[in-house]
Amino acid sequence: MILNTKNLRVGYGKKTVVADINIEAMKGQFIGLLGPNGSGKSTILKTIVRMLVPLGGEIYLNGHNISSLSNLEMARTTAVVLTESISPGLLAAYDVVMLGRHPYTGFIGKPTEEDNRKVFEALKMVNAADLAHRYFGELSDGEKQKTMLARALAQEPQLIVLDEPTSHLDARHRIEVMLILRQLTQKKGVTVIASLHDIDLAMKACDIVILIKDERILACGAPEDVLEESTVADLYNMDKAAFSSYLGGVELRSNGHGPVYVVAGSGSGARLYRSLVKHGFSIITGVLPENDIDYYIARAVGATVVSEKPYNEISSDACSQAQKLMSDAKLVVDADFPVGSANRRNIDLMRHALESGQGTYTLRGRDEAVKIYGDIASRFIYCQSLSQLMDVISKSENLIT
Repeated sequence: MILNTKNLRVGYGKKTVVADINIEAMKGQFIGLLGPNGSGKSTILKTIVRMLVPLGGEIYLNGHNISSLSNLEMARTTAVVLTESISPGLLAAYDVVMLGRHPYTGFIGKPTEEDNRKVFEALKMVNAADLAHRYFGELSDGEKQKTMLARALAQEPQLIVLDEPTSHLDARHRIEVMLILRQLTQKKGVTVIASLHDIDLAMKACDIVILIKDERILACGAPEDVLEESTVADLYNMDKAAFSSYLGGVELRSNGHGPVYVVAGSGSGARLYRSLVKHGFSIITGVLPENDIDYYIARAVGATVVSEKPYNEISSDACSQAQKLMSDAKLVVDADFPVGSANRRNIDLMRHALESGQGTYTLRGRDEAVKIYGDIASRFIYCQSLSQLMDVISKSENLIT
């Protein structure tokens, strides 16, 4: 065990921010701290690295109470990357990374060939060797973060503690930083503890997540077990969005005009559901198998879903339920779902909508629609793209009233 805390209590002065913190960090684990702003994630990290004094409890590093370790012993074991930006003047990225060798350069501080080698190894490890001779102040946020990671690696630590390492980074650099951290745990056996805001990245990269709220640990465990819809909703007080563990991300929830009935399946409804939510429409959809990706997305966005058991043909009961709900919809959309033997009754649903005179739209081409629906396909309102469909239905008075 690299790090463990026993009944740790952290805060400022006499004010407790989080209490009863019991962390067990093993070699090569990636541990993520998740919680709303102000929940105490940074306070925990700063206490672990001795920037703050614990208000109670104990912290052990390799079995030794950190209060008994010298600064040099801490520096050779633990590296820290905080959100506060540094201003190293005219230092190049190479020089910034060399600062990580300070625990090994001795009193004079003159780097050896070994130190130079370690610096370039660290830069290569974070895909930043090309930044070595560029001024740190001229680097982008993503390049600066990679340089700071390289500086931490140059310390040859067993533990790296990071405070919001992906904040202010674009999508590419967020993913790259998380991949680098994941590789460090797997290939180098480094233990990583980081505060994070990206639930989806935490789900995909962390071995353990610790959820923090209201001065306590809400939950702790493998993200696959801990990051459930109800738990994440409680953690962030979300009522207009939902986290889906199946999708590994957050979806906005439908709540507005409509409803629009969508006949989909096999992923054909995914983009349509999200567009409808974005434009303020409520959704009814089905019949969907309960293992279909559209089923999971529809549930996450708050749609009313008519479903069927996986690998079963759509039953007459499910079809009747869908038909009843469809009659309440302002309009019906064929999302261009693939047709097979199991979902043939969805074709019957669409035919019912066409025959009843409901506003019925399709994203299929005319030739394909005629092949599937026959002559009644002439009653469809055809849309060549999702954007065209959204433009048309957004102007529909039936939906807005």
